[in-house]
Amino acid sequence: MFDRPGPEPVCSDSELISMTMIGECRGWNLETEMLSQWREYPDMFPNVPTQSRFNRRRRNLMNAFNLIRKTILKSLDLVQDRECVIDSLPLPVVQFYLVPGSTGDWKAFGATFGKVPSKKQTVFGFKLHLLITLGGLILDFELAPANVSDLEVGFEMLCEHTDLSVLGDKAYISANKAAELFDNQRIRLITLPRRNQKMQMPVEQRTFLNGVRQIIETVNHQLSEIFQIEINHTHTFWGLCTRLYSKLTAHTLCIYINRLLGKPDFLQIKTLAFPN
Repeated sequence: MFDRPGPEPVCSDSELISMTMIGECRGWNLETEMLSQWREYPDMFPNVPTQSRFNRRRRNLMNAFNLIRKTILKSLDLVQDRECVIDSLPLPVVQFYLVPGSTGDWKAFGATFGKVPSKKQTVFGFKLHLLITLGGLILDFELAPANVSDLEVGFEMLCEHTDLSVLGDKAYISANKAAELFDNQRIRLITLPRRNQKMQMPVEQRTFLNGVRQIIETVNHQLSEIFQIEINHTHTFWGLCTRLYSKLTAHTLCIYINRLLGKPDFLQIKTLAFPN
């Protein structure tokens, strides 16, 4: 699939990518488990690489995974949805009490301590910021240090898009940022007001938007429970990026396959529209 010195490996790049994608969808989060499972299917993959070789080659194919994700996105009509939800997901890379003695390269790539108010905890690592359509498709994402605010990263990510209505939680409240997004990107950032703010939404509208917010809770649950995205088994930053690309690509692939088979997406929201 890609030019490399020396003879072609007995397990091709396409086979290795297939093993990874299917393994992610099956929840085989450990490489040892994934490779062990595939050795039970020699008719499908007769040449399963060793763990070290698999690890190295998957990392070298990191950009290929992301390219596949982008290609799938282009073929899905869901990507045309103009109504989205934005949120973040914590990605701890080292257990809290092990941070002082950690020998990884995490700090060199920006890993920090950061608070996660929704879980009432502090983590060492990053946050994965997600922009998701109402059909459950991950339209865009950004990895940032855990101590950087959701508003700062979300604003940066939204500046790469145009013509969207985006619902965010209270972490994204900023009249100035919302006005700038609307003026420059034609993006309408909608947030539920804090209880101490003078301007409040009608109860019906607040209830409706809280219901729409469930879409990102569903996607976060899928990423955490099925793809185990919050559990880190890597020792390097680029290993983490490789796992993220493969898991997010697998999530997108699931939606694509469901639509090919005429099945409903594994999360479905019927005829929702943002209030004017």
